[in-house]
Amino acid sequence: MQVDELLKPFPIKEFHPFPRALMGPGSHELIGPEALKMGFKKTLIMTSGLRGTDIVHKISESMKWHGIETVIYDQVESNPKDYNVMDSVKLYQENSCDSFVSIGGGSSHDACKGARVSVAHDGRNVNEFEGFNQSENPKNPPHIAVSTTAGTGSETSWAYVITDTTTDPNNPHKYVAFDDASVTSLAIDDPVLYYDCPIDFTAQCGFDVLAHASEPYVSRLNFEPSLGNALHAIELTAQNLREAVWNGQDLPGRQGMMYAQYIAAQAFNSGGLGIIHSISHAVSAFYDTHHGLNNAVALPRVWAFNMPVAYKRFARIAEAMGVDTTHMTDVQAAEAALAASIRLLRDVGIPEKFTDVTQDSYSKNRLGQGPTKFYENEKTITGNDADVDRITNHVLGDACTPGNPKECTFTTVRPVVDHCMNGDLDDLLS
Repeated sequence: MQVDELLKPFPIKEFHPFPRALMGPGSHELIGPEALKMGFKKTLIMTSGLRGTDIVHKISESMKWHGIETVIYDQVESNPKDYNVMDSVKLYQENSCDSFVSIGGGSSHDACKGARVSVAHDGRNVNEFEGFNQSENPKNPPHIAVSTTAGTGSETSWAYVITDTTTDPNNPHKYVAFDDASVTSLAIDDPVLYYDCPIDFTAQCGFDVLAHASEPYVSRLNFEPSLGNALHAIELTAQNLREAVWNGQDLPGRQGMMYAQYIAAQAFNSGGLGIIHSISHAVSAFYDTHHGLNNAVALPRVWAFNMPVAYKRFARIAEAMGVDTTHMTDVQAAEAALAASIRLLRDVGIPEKFTDVTQDSYSKNRLGQGPTKFYENEKTITGNDADVDRITNHVLGDACTPGNPKECTFTTVRPVVDHCMNGDLDDLLS
């Protein structure tokens, strides 16, 4: 049953599973004995390559030392594509692998989760599993996810996001698959591995965390077990993101963001998301821009859009972000939360609207280099009427949209998208 269908007839809400996890400095060094204990014999390692670091080499060598063979697929792209998943499935099958390890951020983990689902269904195309619990075989190959960013929390959630490149090249499609069978077998979060994460990428991943935390806190699902984690993740992000960005070797800052991203993902895992993520998915479908960057641009606009139906919740968000709300009304405190989010965005140096995003504006940029004809034609984000319309239409079809606290129609969402493209953030504060 789809989320919007579930909400209408009855109030039953589902608590989705989490994997076992190892967290803290040095935890990645345990991957060899852990894999051995889990019965790994020949493992496909999926990663983006992490060029310029020796992380993949160290983990692969640790596994080999424990007698486990490794095969490496290092072609996972940002906003992983369906062909990344299927190429890795082919490699897995050709080499008679029995297990997976993903190393990186959400792209590596998501592509790996999709590959596991495909392998469990004899190599069926990953695009067949879009939606909610579409897989039929609950027994996937075991999977250890090693995170090198503090962002998506994909190592602990039941969601994975894939770009479908088989659709109309002028109307690309990025979707979320929610599947309990895709949850990893073991998550490893080691803040020491975050040290090599670039400044801008650290900042953008941090706003992915803030989106993951704030959306379930105000979601129309209103899932009580998620609210505490959501609020604490907001607090941790406000306390640690600036330090993690500008002093990347600072262990407390990196570790604070490690916990923030992990518990934020556990919050949305059952508490739902909203149109911050829907807008992000749409923009990256068309432009291949970074998911965290997209969330950062969308977040203040969507907070302003949703505030009229959730002033009390946003007032609590202000407190979590360190605002002294004494003597403020709920409306004033909610507006202070919005101002705090904009201050944080500016403090960590993120572009303020999508038309500010250029080829040189972030280190993981793929603008104009994507796999479809659309990318060849649109090497910059135009923000014109046609651009706003197609992004809005994609948002309305996204699986995250039904959880948004305020009702979403083309008429109500289009101005939000337009402001993300072209608007001045100071307008939200006036």
